[in-house]
Amino acid sequence: MSFGPQVLFENVNVTFNAGERYGLTGPNGAGKSTFMKIVSGDIDPVSGRVHRPRKLGVLRQDHYAFEEHRVLDVVLMGNHHLWKALQEKEALLAKGDDLSDEDGMRLGELEMVIAEEDGYMAEAEAEELLGGLGLDEAAQQGPMSQLQGGDKVRVLLAQALFGNPEGLLLDEPTNALDIASIRWLETFLQEYVGCLVVISHDRHFLNEVCTKIADIDYETIIVYNGNYDDMVEAKANARSALEMANSAKQQKISQLQDFVQRFRAGSRASQVKSREKQLEKERTALANLKRSNIQRPFIRFELKRPSGKQVLGVDGLCKQFEHQVIVDDFHFNVFRGDKVAIVGPNGIGKTTLLRLLREEIRADDGKVEWGYECQFGYMPQDHSEQIEKSEKTAHQWLWDWNEDVNEEQLRSLFGRLLFTKDEPFKPTKVLSGGETVRLLLARLMLLKPNVLLLD
Repeated sequence: MSFGPQVLFENVNVTFNAGERYGLTGPNGAGKSTFMKIVSGDIDPVSGRVHRPRKLGVLRQDHYAFEEHRVLDVVLMGNHHLWKALQEKEALLAKGDDLSDEDGMRLGELEMVIAEEDGYMAEAEAEELLGGLGLDEAAQQGPMSQLQGGDKVRVLLAQALFGNPEGLLLDEPTNALDIASIRWLETFLQEYVGCLVVISHDRHFLNEVCTKIADIDYETIIVYNGNYDDMVEAKANARSALEMANSAKQQKISQLQDFVQRFRAGSRASQVKSREKQLEKERTALANLKRSNIQRPFIRFELKRPSGKQVLGVDGLCKQFEHQVIVDDFHFNVFRGDKVAIVGPNGIGKTTLLRLLREEIRADDGKVEWGYECQFGYMPQDHSEQIEKSEKTAHQWLWDWNEDVNEEQLRSLFGRLLFTKDEPFKPTKVLSGGETVRLLLARLMLLKPNVLLLD
């Protein structure tokens, strides 16, 4: 599989076995989500074949794709054949007296599909599944838009599990989950008996859940036994052995070159010819040692100017939404150099507290006072708040934040955040999740704030 000139992986032969839990790893841009889409059937490979189980559950990155749908219906969508049949049946029945003979025959066919897929028990099974995941009846009947991020993931996990799939594909399942929900998901997946393939950047999560790691590197996929830490150690050892072999080949090539140059014009022509063949063989073997695709961004937050000693003072802060108290008579101070983590379960009000501190929303009572020379850099949970997906390029979007910066400085900044070649000139509407985060980080590095607020 490749996109443009970039080869993501080629000549991959890999088997995912029942009863194993695989972590799919690799740097941003290595092709993890692309590989998942190939396995799920969303896109086709350039060449080769994929053998899939009949029932495959898929949890995708977009946790906000079904906001207007009823929660129970979102789960039923996990069985594509059943959901399609139910929707078509409902549309035909809506015709009422205008139903044709052909429509009647089609209804009979749909009834057979629904029966084969256990459709008449489907809603009860979905309710049981959601109940087991901690969602009450009221939440099940409401729209997805009313759920917190962690509950959305539970619903989408129920969608992926609906119909007892033989395989489960999870793309970043811990996004938007609080710590308690992540621990719950770890326990849940440890008990899953099918074949699991999961993408996650959460090292602890991969260590707790995975029995094997499928790592995308060297333009292929290598499967390692054990969890993420086991893979890192094994990969480092393999890379060390590869570099030693490479060094030995380089030394051998140098020796062969010396021999050929010394005796080319002498009486040892047959030996020279033999060494030349051996030299070509060694060079070919050396060229076939592929490079690792692992790259690390260079992130450093510099300051235009320091803030005063006291950065923030909060005195008697109060905020309540209907019956939910976010903060009540809250007092605290933050000083230059402090690093403060706001923790708590989903829905408790962490983002709301940040918005109160940024004075995006009005407090019911109390004061928020920022110190001398405070300049803010903000990373929101919802990236669409900051980057409108449009035809505007990433380069233009970043330049708009500081038009005094020159082209060389922008290129350097993009390079430090691993944007290569023409990537800064991609429209923001086609940026991946990882590219969007790196673009927001580039903005923070460009603006050089002395206060960072990261949601």
